[in-house]
Amino acid sequence: MFGKRFWGLVVVAVLLMVVAVPSCAIAGGMFTGTPGADLGVREGSLSGCPQTPNCISSRISPEADSKHGIAPFTYKGDRQAAKEALLKVLSVVPRTVVVESSEDYIRYESKSKLFGFVDDGEFYFPKDEAVIQLRSAARMGESDLGVNRTRVEQIRLAMKDLGF
Repeated sequence: MFGKRFWGLVVVAVLLMVVAVPSCAIAGGMFTGTPGADLGVREGSLSGCPQTPNCISSRISPEADSKHGIAPFTYKGDRQAAKEALLKVLSVVPRTVVVESSEDYIRYESKSKLFGFVDDGEFYFPKDEAVIQLRSAARMGESDLGVNRTRVEQIRLAMKDLGF
């Protein structure tokens, strides 16, 4: 009923849909979203998390909420040295860029490998404690499949390897 030419055109059309459309969506920033209004330090702390499972925060106790809660980083010694070590670690995390850094705060963005989904991560260094508060959340979607927690725990291990 249909000739070889017709099926050849169908194959080309399908390939264009599979390859070109997602590529254009990625290049156009379809999956990047915009940074949330809840970023930054407020009243001496980072924000908690929404109900969606794509966020972790040290403001939330892991015992109280194992889905969202995570322990803060701890360090020994100088706060500035800990911050410099953390910036060094972040500089080698794949597809991650530090977008803001001040005396007591770091904000970074990480993109997923396949579709370029952006996660916002934050670290806050309270002046009177040897801890680093943290928060990491996906900008879009419902679940991040544990990517934020895994990334943060890898950063924690790298900090320990550097002596912090």
